[in-house]
Amino acid sequence: MLKMMLRPRWVLALLLALGIAAAFALLGQWQLERAVEQSVVVERPTEEVRPFAGVAEPDRPTEQAATAQLVEVTGTVVPGDTVIVEGRLNDGVAGYWPVVHLEVTDGTPGGLPVALGWAPDEETAREAAERFEASVDPAAPVTLVGRFLPSEAPMAPADDADPFSMQTVAVAQLINVWADFDDRPVYFGYVTAAEPPAGLDAIASPPPEEEAQLDWLNVFYAIEWAVFAGFAIYLWYRLVRDAVEREREREEQEEAEASASREAAVGAPPAD
Repeated sequence: MLKMMLRPRWVLALLLALGIAAAFALLGQWQLERAVEQSVVVERPTEEVRPFAGVAEPDRPTEQAATAQLVEVTGTVVPGDTVIVEGRLNDGVAGYWPVVHLEVTDGTPGGLPVALGWAPDEETAREAAERFEASVDPAAPVTLVGRFLPSEAPMAPADDADPFSMQTVAVAQLINVWADFDDRPVYFGYVTAAEPPAGLDAIASPPPEEEAQLDWLNVFYAIEWAVFAGFAIYLWYRLVRDAVEREREREEQEEAEASASREAAVGAPPAD
């Protein structure tokens, strides 16, 4: 088969196949470059503090565009509705969040949970929450800046834990804890305060990572061109292999016919 491959006819055919494969490979590379160039980077100005009005609406799911947005929200703090959320990590250390109930006044009215800060133990968190409630007038609006995040799913406490303990900022659970909150509007999200009150550490709430959406259609086309390039080489190989097999069959047939002729000549009677 090697001798067949080295014949000028098949060498030229190999060069043609390599040229076609190279062209297909270049097309595949071009498609791949287009896939990377046309990848859409999802950029949102989350670090630009926006007024809370218009970012979200009560009784509606939190939109992707509003997730992790820094907002400035004004409202009145409802005393007695503060809860302590346990098991919250701050730079890898578990602690507690005091979460207050804020009634929004600078946007569509509705209840909004606000996590004031982080404390390493429950006692510190409760003391800081009590001091904060005592320092604000329930009738006077306060303005807070923080990152708006979607509501979390409720988690049932362990069998041996306090049945009223909370491990997530779940709006569906909070409205059952807030006093006299039946059939009132509520935002399905919460805010982590950027500036914690005295006695609390700031909650580690980094900005979201930018996401790049790759153009998978161009990636698929690039893979197709690579397959076509491999098929061009394979087609040349099959043509050479078929030619070798046909030549062997022809040689075997000619040899068989020659052998039959010799046998016939040996067995024939002598001429008169």
